[in-house]
Formats: sequence, C-alpha cells, structure tokens
Amino acid sequence: MTAKKQVQYLLDFIDKSPSPWHAVASIEAAIGAFQFVRLDETAKWQLQAGRRYYVVRDDSSIVLFVLGNKAPAESGFKIVGAHTDSPGFRIRPNAATVSDGIARLGVEIYGGPILATFADRDLSLAGRISYIDEKGNLAYKLVHFDRPLLRLPNLAIHMNRSVNEDGLKLHKQNELPLLFAQLTGDQLPKPYFLQLLEQATGIGAAQLLSWDLAVYDTQKGAFWGANEEFYADSQIDNLASCHAGLQAMLDDSVLNHAESTLVCAFFDHEEIGSESHIGAAGSFLSDVLQRISIATSSEREDTARAMAQSFLVSADMAHAYHPNFPSAYDADHKVFVNKGPVIKSNANRRYSSESVSTARFIQWCEEADVPHQRYSHRSDLPCGSTIGPIASAKLGIRSVDVGCPMWAMHSIRESAGVQDHDYMIRVLKRFFSD
Repeated sequence: MTAKKQVQYLLDFIDKSPSPWHAVASIEAAIGAFQFVRLDETAKWQLQAGRRYYVVRDDSSIVLFVLGNKAPAESGFKIVGAHTDSPGFRIRPNAATVSDGIARLGVEIYGGPILATFADRDLSLAGRISYIDEKGNLAYKLVHFDRPLLRLPNLAIHMNRSVNEDGLKLHKQNELPLLFAQLTGDQLPKPYFLQLLEQATGIGAAQLLSWDLAVYDTQKGAFWGANEEFYADSQIDNLASCHAGLQAMLDDSVLNHAESTLVCAFFDHEEIGSESHIGAAGSFLSDVLQRISIATSSEREDTARAMAQSFLVSADMAHAYHPNFPSAYDADHKVFVNKGPVIKSNANRRYSSESVSTARFIQWCEEADVPHQRYSHRSDLPCGSTIGPIASAKLGIRSVDVGCPMWAMHSIRESAGVQDHDYMIRVLKRFFSD
C-alpha cells in the first residue's frame, strides 16, 4: 500500500472519529473483520493462544491484544500505547444561555488547545449521552451532529486594532461561549438545546440525563503542498498514532504469526494528565495484562516474569521544525516532516526514552528500512509529556517515546507529512514481529 493511501485511510478514520468515544467505535468497526472477540471485565476470561481479543472501558479507552503462541511469561508483552483524546472544548452541564436573542453554548477548556484556532471555524458537537431507556434502565448512546452547528466569530479588527500585533486573546470565561441559534421571544435556550439532542439521537428530551460532548471542526481532512506531500486534519495528535498502531497490528504478517502477545492500548484523558480510571495512570492496562497472565498460567509469579520481558512503545506526535520560528527549537535537535519517526528524549523523564530503549527502537527502524530522528526540547522552555513515563512506571517495564513530526500541535487544524505515517506503521510492524 502506498504512503498516500495509508494517509487517506487515516483521514477517513479521523473524520469518522470526532470524539474519543467515536474513536473507539471506529476502532471496533475496523477490527470487525479480523475475528477480535470483545471481553467483558465483569466476566471470567477464557483465552486461547493465537486468538484476538479486546476490552473497552467507559467507551473511550480500548485495549486490543493478540495472544501469542508463546505464553506471556516466556515472551512478554509487546505494547503500543497512544491516546484517543485531543485538546479542545467540552460543553458545560447547564450549557445553553441566551442574550439579545442569540443562544450560546458555554464551554470548558479541555487540555491545552490553541484557543485562537477555534475562531471562525465551522464547528459542531459529538460525544455521548446518558439517558433512561424504555425499560427504565440507564443507557448510553453516541451523538454526532455532522453539520456546522456552532461558531466562535472573531471580533472585527475595527474593534480590536492591535490583534495583529498582540495576537488574538480570548477571555476563557466570557469570550468562548459558542453561538448556535437565533431564538424567537417564546423559545427558551435549554429546551431548544435538548430538542436538538433529541433530533440527533432519537431519544426523547425528557429521557436525557447528562452528556459528554466535545466541540469538533467539521472540515474534512485533506492533502496539501505542491506535491500533496503533507496532510491536514483535526486530532492528528493523537489519532494518527492510534491508527498507525492499529494498522501495524492488523497487518497479515503480524496478526497471523504472533509469538509474543501483542497489545495496542489507546487511552482517553492523556491531554488532562491521565489521572482517571480509563487513563494511562489508572489500572486499565495493568488489569488487562494481569488477567491475560492469570488466564494463561497458574503460577502467581508468571505475571512478574511477563512484565520483566515486556516493552512499551509510547507513540505520540513530535514537534517538527518550523522555518518561520527557528528560535523555538534547539539547534542540534531539529526534526523535519517526512524524514522519519522521532525518538523523544528528556533528562527529567517527561519522555520515557533512555539509552537502551532508544537503541532498540533505532534497531527496529534500521531493520524496517525506516529513517529516524532524535528530538530534545529547548532547555529554557517547558516540555510536554506523554503516557510513556506514566505507563512505564505503573507497569515497571521499559519504554521508548516516539512520534511522527507535525506542525501546529494542539491547533484545531494540524499538519504532518504523508511519508512519516507510512514510516511509523512499518517500524511498529517490525516491533510487533521482533
């Protein structure tokens, strides 16, 4: 498959996944033809060597695994970790308000988005609702408005003369509510909003109890550049890494010849610190790995034996060099779009890479005929982090932090290189096959 075709599949995946809940649903749909069996965390697991399984926790985190022909105690776990969430806006519980006949939806900031990039975009809503079904039971359903529904219009330059010198600054409480309707005198904003949810889901407004709704950009992903060597979309950070890990696992050369137990762990809540029951700092992945060990061995110490032989590739995106802002980068650690996966290092363990894990990833790149790059953040700028240090510490396993280089990380419209996505899939296939 060509690199461009791989990225087209990625763009389709992102565009079908406007929220973390939809991302997991898209992954479930993608593995539907590959005989993966969904496991229930409340049930006793019966696992068979060579079979494929997955577990979903709270609809927005998922762990998939292929049980290898060798027991985990003998060969360990090979894990690719990534995250399903992206920074942006989330709708407040009492969201709808009206002033001067214009209905607005109040939002909270989720993670660390570039706020100005949300202005003047065709925005909409996607996520999950909780409701009471016909039998009186609590139920959940995905909701996705697939049309422009909301907007954050800029203030005209005539009223903000310094915007081009000082940048667009938005007051987080007062200036972020999103415009969504012009109401007549007898319409109330809250019932109107509930009616919209009813139309989108088929669930009666009186049955609706609560929601988790993310704001997303309705513009589809696209190729750009003189030779279409780049691509742009929302949520590249980090659905691109989820897609790369999934494509590597589903490759026939990997899926049908697994000796070790192969794992893809895609977590929600990375952008807000991972401290939740479904985040990388929670018990989800360790619970799954422990239950795999218990199901495949009667020896209590075999879980520890399996962990001692395991390895985690923490796959998140990396900061590509931007020629308009050279001073933002360490001159000796510039990484470039379409030049290969990036190994990210930080002496204070904001990334999990160290010399041994770095060397192993370099070997996999060389064996897959994939170029690689090394990144270190400027010493005078705060460094971001990933699930790598969190999951590595919790599980007690070696880890490396890697990612494809990209521009405009945490913008509502991000960009990356076509060739890099193919490179990442290839090296992750090599990791799974090692």
